[in-house]
Amino acid sequence: MHIALLGTGLMGEPLARRLLAEGHTVTVWNRSPGKTEALAEEGAEVATYPHDAISEADWVITMVANADAIREVLLNNESRPALAGRRVLNMATIGPHEARALAEEVAAAGGELMECTVLGSIPEARSGSLILMVGGTVEQFDAAGPLLAAFGTNPLHIGEVGQATALKLAMNQLIAGLTTSFALSLGLVQREGLDVEQFMAVLRDSALYAPTFDKKLGRMLEGSYGSPNFPLEHLLKDVNLMEDAARKDGLDASLMVTIGRLLERAEGQGLGQADYSALLEAITSRGE
Repeated sequence: MHIALLGTGLMGEPLARRLLAEGHTVTVWNRSPGKTEALAEEGAEVATYPHDAISEADWVITMVANADAIREVLLNNESRPALAGRRVLNMATIGPHEARALAEEVAAAGGELMECTVLGSIPEARSGSLILMVGGTVEQFDAAGPLLAAFGTNPLHIGEVGQATALKLAMNQLIAGLTTSFALSLGLVQREGLDVEQFMAVLRDSALYAPTFDKKLGRMLEGSYGSPNFPLEHLLKDVNLMEDAARKDGLDASLMVTIGRLLERAEGQGLGQADYSALLEAITSRGE
């Protein structure tokens, strides 16, 4: 198939490589053209404008920053006419209410939009082992099968557009909540002069343990937050999306407000592009 991929950032680039490896013709576009150079050397076509990529594609994948960016690349005056008869697969994390609104706008332009949110990060994107959560009709899910095969082996049809996005936010809320709770516990253990390994041994033998604790422990102990697969600023975006979705669905979003403030404090400390485990620095720095 001929695939247009709009957005070649941290996740977009390995997704494009997977499509190339599966034998698809791939046209890429990115707001910063420099991020497409390596893909061009590997066989991707590079579009100067989003509508150039859209106009020849069987499928259009969006992997840009947020819903406003998706709207900007898909629904500007040049791109909108090119959407007629096109299938769009959004793989960026946005809010469920935003996803439903975008699906309606793309449909009004003569196209159709479905979503595929993912669990996993850059290593899983590179290996084609992402957990894929798809929102759309059964017909759309079946049609997307050959495309999704490049990214994971067992895509899950979650439900309508918006529902896969909601599930993704529910999962990323756990990332934020678990990391915040673990960082606070670790901070207390360190401040009270307790043995960290003893703390971890007790934790590992309890029902409270989650593997992510050991995954982030080394970074937190060493203060080593470079080369992230999931930067802190991206987690802040998802926390804000979860807060918005929770409020719109009549849920108490105060936990997300608190975690969001901690992430904003860490971002203010220059850690926005660091691994999200740098949340520890906001918790242990008083910061008032």
